[in-house]
Amino acid sequence: MRRENCATRNHIEVWRQRALPGAPEQVRFWAVMRGSLLPFLVWAVVACVVYFVYGTVGAMILGGLFAVSFFVGFGLRRRAGHSVRCSIYGAVGGVLDKFVAGF
Repeated sequence: MRRENCATRNHIEVWRQRALPGAPEQVRFWAVMRGSLLPFLVWAVVACVVYFVYGTVGAMILGGLFAVSFFVGFGLRRRAGHSVRCSIYGAVGGVLDKFVAGF
């Protein structure tokens, strides 16, 4: 049987060659933020509404929850052995992901 006739194996190999890079690639912070833009905008709107309804204290509490979640995520990633850059990117993406999951 020729290699072209083996549909599943050949398609998997072709897909891997086209879709995945050959080596690890560095992810830029803007790529992380672009993927998290909708959650960021949702929480910016929520913070504005909380500020206008409850005043400065409500917005500070919401910002504090965001900061605590960020630092916990950063610490867990650093403890797992990730680099500082990877930990920052992962903490930002993780916080925005978990906060939007609440909706």
